[in-house]
Amino acid sequence: MRSELDAESDIAVSSARILDEGVAADHEVLQALRADPRIEFLDHRDDQLLCLRELRPAAEPELIAESTRWAYYPWRRSVIGVLGPLAYRRVRLDRNRNLITATEQDRLGGLRIGIVGLSVGHVIAHTLATEGVCGELRLADFDTLELTNLNRVPASVFDLGVNKAVLAARRIAEIDPYLTVTVQPAGLTPANLDAFLDGLDIVVEECDSLDMKAMIREAARRRRLPVLMATSDRGLMDVERFDLEPTRPILHGLLGDVDWTSLSGLSSRDKVPYLLKSLEIAQSSPRAAASMVEVGHTLTTWPQLASEVTLGATAVTEAVRRVGLGEPLDSGRVRIDLTEAFDHLAQPPIPHEPAPAPPEVAAAAPGFALDVVAAAARRAPSAGNAQPWRIVADDSTVTISVAAEHPSALDIDFRASAVAVGAAAFNARVAAAAHRLLGPVEFDRDETSPLRAVLRRGDGADPALATLYQAVLDRETNRRHGDTAAIDQQVLDTLTAAVHQEGAQLRLLTTRTDIEQAAAIVAAADRIRFLTPRLHSEMIAELRWRGDPSPDTGIDVDSLELHASDQAVLDILRRPDVMASLAQWNAGDALGDDGRDRIRASSALAVISVHGDTLVDYARGGSAAEAAWVVAHEHGLAVQPASPLFLYARDDDDLDRISPAFAPALRTLHEAFGELTGIASDESPVLMLRLSYAPPASVRSRRRTTHPPNVGLTR
Repeated sequence: MRSELDAESDIAVSSARILDEGVAADHEVLQALRADPRIEFLDHRDDQLLCLRELRPAAEPELIAESTRWAYYPWRRSVIGVLGPLAYRRVRLDRNRNLITATEQDRLGGLRIGIVGLSVGHVIAHTLATEGVCGELRLADFDTLELTNLNRVPASVFDLGVNKAVLAARRIAEIDPYLTVTVQPAGLTPANLDAFLDGLDIVVEECDSLDMKAMIREAARRRRLPVLMATSDRGLMDVERFDLEPTRPILHGLLGDVDWTSLSGLSSRDKVPYLLKSLEIAQSSPRAAASMVEVGHTLTTWPQLASEVTLGATAVTEAVRRVGLGEPLDSGRVRIDLTEAFDHLAQPPIPHEPAPAPPEVAAAAPGFALDVVAAAARRAPSAGNAQPWRIVADDSTVTISVAAEHPSALDIDFRASAVAVGAAAFNARVAAAAHRLLGPVEFDRDETSPLRAVLRRGDGADPALATLYQAVLDRETNRRHGDTAAIDQQVLDTLTAAVHQEGAQLRLLTTRTDIEQAAAIVAAADRIRFLTPRLHSEMIAELRWRGDPSPDTGIDVDSLELHASDQAVLDILRRPDVMASLAQWNAGDALGDDGRDRIRASSALAVISVHGDTLVDYARGGSAAEAAWVVAHEHGLAVQPASPLFLYARDDDDLDRISPAFAPALRTLHEAFGELTGIASDESPVLMLRLSYAPPASVRSRRRTTHPPNVGLTR
């Protein structure tokens, strides 16, 4: 009898033992249990029989006559008196009628359901058993209960360390000791998957492993078993009717044509794109999507709420009823979003305004003498590739004006635009020199623009400028990370000379300590840019996605040179509701990771500045920055502008205009940047370029091939 009496010490015991007093062997076991002072007997059979007799319609005589039983729960050290199996089920499920009819209850009671993953799966298994919509449950999970699981798994501190499948089975046994529940405490593997699935009617998959998700579905599809899955965010529910569609792609085809064996060999980072595709992360709740950004930073792992888990169990149970009763249920995905529903109680959704159509454009007229000069000017860089200029050419002049009608938060008083105009003016001078059309360049303003650069046609030549013409045409932004190899001092001296030639100053950060400090400043500034609504909106508006109707301005997403996992995360980062959640939590340190990593991957940082702070000064700095960029390109360097967002702020008022909520943090970063670069108080920083050695960019920034109204090549 020792094995019976000491069974409670076996942590793998997961079911109650049913004992019938009228069976000799069971009677002997009961006698031994009664003799053990550690075992408690509880007998409420009379109350249960009374409930049976009070049922309407009246219970059949054979149910009244059915002999009662004892259920022994080793982990509880208790023996409970219960009705016989038929009477017990009849009384326990009586309150289901007529929501589930007696006929339907009998039919559902024959279902055999397998559940993989017993955190979320625990509540699902418990709900299915409680509702009586299964006759057999198979539970698989290799993990044990931890304290962190108690925010959503309905267990207690007494259960810590117990296998999750065993724990769920015990809880079900305490509801219905007659229900058949088998456990696979080693979890599922390719070796035991077939045995687990054989004979099942439905599979519920709630595991964490992406390759296991795929493996289970492929095996279920071969057996034509439907697969159900609840994901604990916005009530996401998946139904895959492989019983009706045996050739249906797994996970609705979201993973593409992928072999699960290849997933098992991927690193955690390489699995991210598949995970985000399977979750359709762009449709997830703001807090869940924001939390994905924080995993590994301020969160240990993906968060889940008990209320969402319970909602998922409700959805799975409804799907099981439909499958089990042959009611209509298609394959697909649905969200049962209570947060959204409750929002609509008080306020209907505000429709989004349609995006404005791109302006009509007029084609540039060919054939003018200064066409080639204007074309080179348009090749200049600008913040966000916004091309914030009007370029007008006639027989005698090329005029480059700041287009003042489209200001941005970071283009304080058009300083960034002035830098772009200066860069365009440098390109125009190079092209004019190469074609012996070089004349003087003058900066002024008129009633339509705060700054103009006017290059007049001449017949001058500048051999040094002319040699840069091909480099001007070939110059590109290269956002690849680079290998951080040191740059030859002679090349650095050439860059310095080019900047000085344009009347500006160059400071080079080349030590790893300085580059690390710059990386920290840029990362912190990038976080603020993400978390400030207007800045975030403008930043996302700069990006051009495949298929966008206006690809000739802005930054092509492919040119960001992102890893597939990082590109997938863009669907999270572009969402303002996600950023709002991170700002509310004072979180989002991960938002600066990309900028930090890019700065760290630099061989040097080139900071260009000018004396003075007028728009003409900034334009002069823009010419110097373009000169440095072109010369660096000539010497095989990859160049990317990497200026912190506060670069064009001159004082505290400017910082407040950039981001009122983060102005104090911006002041600290602004001061740190000044100390790092040594820029004097009478100087204005113009641009910071990251320099490295890297393969060519995969995508070049595009330029407008036509011009907005009133902008073009004219006589």
